[in-house]
Amino acid sequence: MVSDEQSKVEIEEAIEAAIDAAKETEAETEDAPVEEVVVLNNDEQVEQAQEALAQIKEQMIRDQAETQNIRKRLQRDVENARKYALEKFAEDLLPVIDNLERAMTSAGDSEEVKPVLEGLELTLKSFVDALAKYNVEQIDPHGEPFDPQLHQAMTMVPNPDLEPNSVMDVVQKGYSLNGRLVRPAMVVVSKAP
Repeated sequence: MVSDEQSKVEIEEAIEAAIDAAKETEAETEDAPVEEVVVLNNDEQVEQAQEALAQIKEQMIRDQAETQNIRKRLQRDVENARKYALEKFAEDLLPVIDNLERAMTSAGDSEEVKPVLEGLELTLKSFVDALAKYNVEQIDPHGEPFDPQLHQAMTMVPNPDLEPNSVMDVVQKGYSLNGRLVRPAMVVVSKAP
């Protein structure tokens, strides 16, 4: 029995020691901010995650803006390609119109060439009308003020009858396609005497 009692006492002492140790550990854990360390780590992780999320959002916004800019640029390029697709073709046809105009000018007024002249006039008119249907417009600035964006000055001649920098004579008509200059008008410009 003594051994049973002794075992009991040893067990009770061990239990009390374990309880004391647990109390000390509990006291130490209360004094040491173990949860705060864990929370602090979680706060840091949350903060890092929020920063990463903010960077990702910012990058997404930039990417969306860049995509929209590319889409707008492509739409503008496609629109310009449609709008000005005939530019090279029109440039190639303009010498034909110039030649028809020169032929009419050099034909003279005799009765023998009158039917030919009428045919040339009709051909030229139908040619110009066909180009106008596709927005190729003539620039005939006779008497207008000189505009360097639309006209190319061949020479300047003193003329007291006209305002200075007015177009006196058109050597070659200019043309535009949908508002874009295909060829400037070659002109003679007046200057003060």
